Amino acid sequence: MSTTHPTATRHRRTGGDLVVESLAALGASTVFGLPGQHALGVFDALRRSSLRYVGLRVENNAGFAADAYARATHGVAPLLVSTGPGALMTLAALQEAAAGSAAVLAIGSQVPLAGMGGGRHGYLHELTDQSASFRGVVKSVHTARTASQIPSAVAAAWESALSVPHGPVWLEIPQDVLLGEVDVPPVGELRVTPRELLPRPELITAAAGRLTTARRPVILAGGGVVRAGAEAELLALAEQLRAPVATTFGGKGAFPWEHPLSLRSWMEDRYTTTFLEDADTLLVVGSGLGELSSNYHTFRPLGQVVQIEADLGKLESNHAALGIHADARAALAALVKEIGETDETGGSGEAGEHSPRDTAAEPPGAAGPPTPEAAVADLLARVRDRIAGQQLDLEQRILGSVRDALPDGAVSCWDMTILAYWAWSAFDPRRTNALHSAQGAGGLGYGFPAALGVAAADPARPVLAVSGDGGAMYSIAELATARQHGLPVTWLIVDDGGYGILREYMTDAFGEATGTELARPDFVALAESFGVPAVRTDPERLRTDLAEALAAPGPSVVVLPARLRMFAPTHLSS
Repeated sequence: MSTTHPTATRHRRTGGDLVVESLAALGASTVFGLPGQHALGVFDALRRSSLRYVGLRVENNAGFAADAYARATHGVAPLLVSTGPGALMTLAALQEAAAGSAAVLAIGSQVPLAGMGGGRHGYLHELTDQSASFRGVVKSVHTARTASQIPSAVAAAWESALSVPHGPVWLEIPQDVLLGEVDVPPVGELRVTPRELLPRPELITAAAGRLTTARRPVILAGGGVVRAGAEAELLALAEQLRAPVATTFGGKGAFPWEHPLSLRSWMEDRYTTTFLEDADTLLVVGSGLGELSSNYHTFRPLGQVVQIEADLGKLESNHAALGIHADARAALAALVKEIGETDETGGSGEAGEHSPRDTAAEPPGAAGPPTPEAAVADLLARVRDRIAGQQLDLEQRILGSVRDALPDGAVSCWDMTILAYWAWSAFDPRRTNALHSAQGAGGLGYGFPAALGVAAADPARPVLAVSGDGGAMYSIAELATARQHGLPVTWLIVDDGGYGILREYMTDAFGEATGTELARPDFVALAESFGVPAVRTDPERLRTDLAEALAAPGPSVVVLPARLRMFAPTHLSS
């Protein structure tokens, strides 16, 4: 046991009070976490604060909840955990937050100050260098070694998390500093100025010139558009250029699904890859063109590429481009303005008769290439025909039932499971920032705790979580969290008796699967043992059962026994 213990005496202000006062001063209203011995100072201070505490049962799940809360609010989500095992349990969640640019402020305790510095003093939870475990995962690492340092350290970490591109940060504070009595005045006000990332004007001028002179401009919108809240600017630019728009899985909702220029999200489709390749100017905004956004790196652009990216490490990391290091909203707004002013003044006149914006003036029956809208419709028809030839009616029917049951204003959170992989390509979220998944880092267990985080941000709105039975077991303890806090999350568990997508991968690659088949509980009975209503459904009743569960107050579980298949990959034969 540690030699430093909290004392149950008269109220006294401690370092823990400075932590929660600082968070409140910065605008926090909700914090996530799980207490531990070294962190008790800050948890004790929570009861004296106005902050709402949502406590989960596993630190990794608390991290996933904070991640989704940050995505849903476009703000900072504080995460409070303890030293050593508690801290290290957050790493998978923080990796996802980093991949998804979620502004999670993780605050962990440390061994007493005398035990820090790399020596082996034998304190409980002691690590030689705890902060080193986080440096390769988070945006920045911070330490407060005295009480007077706490407000400034919290503010610096908050500012780092919220600066573009958003991301997780780590702050650690020794146990005795959190417990120690302080004479620092209560924190009244903290000011932070998150760093803006504005585009350089000459790059905007160059990009506008390339886009307006292009015969076949196409836009690929990634998660950076959603994180920046740049949907209106993207729509304005696409309509200015009459440019078709595809969205990556992380960018779902960035562009209206039913818009005549919407290529949707079929990023694992060779027809889509070819369409993007054939653009004479491709604008990539808010995406690094990574594995999932490039059909497993089979994408090979034939024309010129313009890339807008807030993460400098992703800029031109996979393809040469006119790289614009900027926030998506600022850059898109600047492009809309530049192109609009060029149109008004006549500009360079380079767009000419081949500009896609001029094709609408062509007389009916005139010879020439199809309009952008017709090209989009043709692509989507070819995708539909490809899928239709694979006997995947069950999968499409189930995904359609989920879409029909989910209210238009509701948010869905998806684990790494076959139905989620279908949703990445084929699910219409019907509004922006309404679909969250772990496709950034790809870890299991994201769906349900993420949905709890979204529900904590807006308890009046129902939230859907989707998991397979394997992923569900990562988060089953959080049924207690949902019940305790009365969070309106409906959890759809697709029970196929194992790690379904890994079963497919191994069977395709090796002829048979190993380690993918799982014994699992009766999920209905298990949920009911937590006091959470549950029902077992089938594909015919799924829409009705799911709609009823979503309409009911509080948490619920719907279990669908089904063995689903993925559509055939196209990158292997490209």
